Formats: sequence, structure tokens, C-alpha cells
Amino acid sequence: MQSYAHLTDAHLVNNYIHGDEKSLEILVYKHKSKIYNFIFSKVFDRDIAEDIFQETFIKVIKTLKNGVYNEEGKFLSWVMRISHNLVIDFFRKSNRMPKFEASDDYDVFQFIKDGSPNAENKMIDNQVIKDLQNLILKLPEDQKEVLNMRLYRDMSFKEIAEITGVSINTALGRMRYAIINMRKMAQENKIILSQE
Repeated sequence: MQSYAHLTDAHLVNNYIHGDEKSLEILVYKHKSKIYNFIFSKVFDRDIAEDIFQETFIKVIKTLKNGVYNEEGKFLSWVMRISHNLVIDFFRKSNRMPKFEASDDYDVFQFIKDGSPNAENKMIDNQVIKDLQNLILKLPEDQKEVLNMRLYRDMSFKEIAEITGVSINTALGRMRYAIINMRKMAQENKIILSQE
């Protein structure tokens, strides 16, 4: 590993593309803990995190071998985006429901509970969740991405900015526009997003 120590990610990627298998091993070794810890912080299960980590590098290898990698100098950000997308895929496939935060900014997501859930309240909650998911699907991609990362994955705006390659202010702006757009769509379609 000594002779590889001075090489940047871009050099290692280039070397791997040109047949040096050891370069990929160095890249994996160099970034494993950051990528694995990110995945684990979202799924909280070591086996699932390991599976997603391996799947991430299978995608990395396929992309590099197919010659379609063009994120020169931003290897780690690119791999983090791949792992993030695989985490989202995992949650979609397992149909886990998101946790919604309660705060003034996100009051569109708050549900008022009476403390004794009955069949009617459960039906209303389920409808609210379906309506909410339909509204999210109608958002522009950049807003949808930030909203999913923040609310469904409980990521900080710093993490979101890092993974999406934008500034924290841009990430915050996209979140704010997502909320404004969802409120507007809810009003236009007469969708009620909380129990009165």
C-alpha cells in the first residue's frame, strides 16, 4: 500500500479503469468506514448495512468498467450518492414508514392524536399519509430529493448538502420550497393533512 499513498482518488480511479485492480482495493480501504458508517446510520442493522455497502461497490465497479464514470475528483461524493440511493431503495422495498418531525416549519406533517386510536382515526391517518406521499411525488426532483433525505432518512442539512453537492443554503431553500409547494397543492386539491 505504501506506493499508492501519494495518489489522489482521481489517479486511483484512472489506474483501476486502466487495469490496476489494486487501486480499487485502496479506494475501498480508504473510504470504507465513512461510507459504511453513513449507511449504518440510516438502516441501524449491521447485516443490511454490509449488504448495501457491497451493493454500492458492485455499482461502482460496473460504472467504472463500463467507462461511464465522469465525476473526476469527486469520487467519495459520487459513491456516497450511490449508497444513499441504495438506502432509499431498501426503505422503499421494505415499505417502512417515515418518521415525521414536529416543528413549526413542517406543520403540514403533524397529525393530531386523541390518545385513543380507533378504526376511524387509523383510516384518516392512512389517508393523510397517502395524500402526503402523492403530493411528494408531484414535487420537482431536487425538492423531492431533499425532502426525502430530511424527513424519511433523518439526515442533517449538512449531510444533504454534502451528498447532493450543493450548499447548505441551497438544501434549506429546496426544503422550504418543497413545503410551500406541498401546502399550495394541498389547498388547490382541497386535501386535509391533519385531523381537526
